[in-house]
Amino acid sequence: MRVAFFEVSKWEEEYLSERLKKHRLTFFTEALDRKNIEKIKDCEAISVFIYSKISRDVLDKLSKLKLIATRSTGFDHIDVEECRKRGINVTHVPFYGENTVAEHTFGLILALSRNIHKSYIRTLRDDFSIENLTGFDLKGKTIGIIGGGNIGRHVARIAKGFQMNALVYDIQRKRGLAKSTGFQYAELDELIKNSDIISLHVPHNKFTHHLINKEKLNLFKKGAILINTSRGEVVDTNALFSALNKGILGGVGLDVIEGEELIKEEKQLLCEEGNEEKWREIVRNHKIFRMDNVVFTPHNAFNSREALTRILDTTIDNINSENQKFVK
Repeated sequence: MRVAFFEVSKWEEEYLSERLKKHRLTFFTEALDRKNIEKIKDCEAISVFIYSKISRDVLDKLSKLKLIATRSTGFDHIDVEECRKRGINVTHVPFYGENTVAEHTFGLILALSRNIHKSYIRTLRDDFSIENLTGFDLKGKTIGIIGGGNIGRHVARIAKGFQMNALVYDIQRKRGLAKSTGFQYAELDELIKNSDIISLHVPHNKFTHHLINKEKLNLFKKGAILINTSRGEVVDTNALFSALNKGILGGVGLDVIEGEELIKEEKQLLCEEGNEEKWREIVRNHKIFRMDNVVFTPHNAFNSREALTRILDTTIDNINSENQKFVK
């Protein structure tokens, strides 16, 4: 097949080229967009990451397309229903980073619980005082895990190592797993009210869009911490900003934020007219970044050498497989 890969680095290109020799490959470091789509009109397969938006308009320009292999677990950047109608198979990478993302989750938690980010900035200024850097122990605290899939369950396992109590909200409940891992299932509102730290591990869809909104944030324990390593749109950013200003939240750890793709496109925004609303959103997000009780990483939770290799290996299997499984 003719296969086009988007959002790939040099080492990924070399890795894929070595293992997909029977296919004709084209590589792009940037996301799929209107500027480069003309170069792949004859491709039968494309492989993308989350910043390539596969809409009906994009599909209209790719008449020979048979397969979209996204190198992510989520697939909300792809119009899956339209692909299904057109007989275009869509595959993803369901398992690659349960430990990777879970470990990053605790990196964000520890940065906030022990003021590591503040301490680091202070020492860069040759200030070695510890005033106002008092943190808190994780032992004995309750972590609420919203989304009990592979990543959420791994977060619960790590939490037990810190001797934390773990509550999990999920639409599917596996009692045996809860018992063996040492967590308890809870309804969403009950979990929010009783958790010192809440961590999000759900996909973004019509049911989870703004799952954490003004109403839910008002249920949080005063001073609780919110961690989001899932998708930015799961949290209403306006409500989050307000909750931080009001002191409802004691801290926030974000690997994702609503509208994050706009931040990557600031240079483009400077050159275009009619982007006032986008600019307002960017400025609002940047205000959140500047708060000293907010730790932010640039959608980097998945980014370990081991996880990236697992992503590529699964993508290779998806491309080579004669019995590709359509995403659920």
